[in-house]
Amino acid sequence: MEIKLIKTENDYNQALERLEVLFDAKKGTPEGDELELLSILIEQYENTHFPIDLPDPIEAIKFRMEQLGYNQNDLAKIIGLKSRASEILSKKRKLSLEMIRQLHTSLHIPTDVLIQNY
Repeated sequence: MEIKLIKTENDYNQALERLEVLFDAKKGTPEGDELELLSILIEQYENTHFPIDLPDPIEAIKFRMEQLGYNQNDLAKIIGLKSRASEILSKKRKLSLEMIRQLHTSLHIPTDVLIQNY
């Protein structure tokens, strides 16, 4: 087991190939330990070189509503008035701190997504 930092794209590709070989390794075995370490190194490289931006807050709300089968009336029950829900979804009204708290609690959307500008 030779594990080294992933510094280049070539290192990254080699690590992915090795990960594929080790993918079904049992936890607690030398191969399982190597798999775990390699996963951490790959994740660190990907987070640095391929960052993923947070989603738009309103799109995140719409996506979560779709996942839960919610409609605008359901959103209104969470944040207040139906007209307010409509204004939020059409981006005519900004989310207040209280709305962010309610959405986080009810829809389990991370607050760091909801607090972004849009």
